Amino acid sequence: MTTSATRRRERSACAVLMAPFFLLLLAVFLIPVGTAVWLSFFGDDQPGLGFGEESTIFVGLRSYVAVVTDPTFLNGLGVVALYCLIYIPLMVVGALLLALLLDSGVARLRSWAQLGLFLPHAVPGIIAAIIWLYLYTPGISPVVDLLGKVDITVNFLGVHAVVPAIVNIALWSNLGYNMVIFYAALQAVPREVIEAAVVDGAGPVRMALRIKTPLVRASLVMVALFTLIWALQLFTEPMLLSQTTPIINSRFSPSMYIFDAAFTRNNYGLAAAASVILLACTIALSYVVTRWTNRTREAR
Repeated sequence: MTTSATRRRERSACAVLMAPFFLLLLAVFLIPVGTAVWLSFFGDDQPGLGFGEESTIFVGLRSYVAVVTDPTFLNGLGVVALYCLIYIPLMVVGALLLALLLDSGVARLRSWAQLGLFLPHAVPGIIAAIIWLYLYTPGISPVVDLLGKVDITVNFLGVHAVVPAIVNIALWSNLGYNMVIFYAALQAVPREVIEAAVVDGAGPVRMALRIKTPLVRASLVMVALFTLIWALQLFTEPMLLSQTTPIINSRFSPSMYIFDAAFTRNNYGLAAAASVILLACTIALSYVVTRWTNRTREAR
């Protein structure tokens, strides 16, 4: 068999193996994004001082201008930025510390500890939010009642505590999942490296910070990147909590703004434009994180 024929067979095999991925990419990402971009350039217009028949017309960038000049959307971006500043460091550092603790062998009943930490992730997000809504609501919450008995008054759904309260729900749901990722990466660290560090006199803290953590840098970047992407889509937790507190309105986060524009105001062009802007912000921040980590790696 000639070399060219072998290459054609290899390329055909690669095409067959990659076809499912590209079909899924086309179906669940490229087509929806293209549809959103298309819809964002159109809007409903009612001529004749509002008495004519409503029609869909090309409006260009009008929806994008309306989104970026809407204070409620900008406030939503600010809320998500604050949420990310609190949530992402706590998630990455907390999951890594738990994984290091399990990997060190200090924790007993390691399998049960992993199961207990991972179990909250198996609870659907909406159920987790309902559980914590019960624990946050005064009058029915045993936590609030217990704190009240020691003269500590905490309004978990108040203006100053609502974002940390949402962060707590997300941490409870996802900390164990990311811990498993870090633990699997730590298990792949060559044992001879650990043994050599022990021979050199490295203690547990130095072993964790100077030996193990640098070796799982790729997992750190992946978890931070995925956590950032999911954090920018904040929706489930504030949507449920909005039923019990006026602090969270229908446009509390960009995702809630999009939901409100599409299904409350029936303005699909505005919702599509906001979706495209949120996607652009997500891609830009993901690119920044990736470039920063690559430069840090090259500097070392």
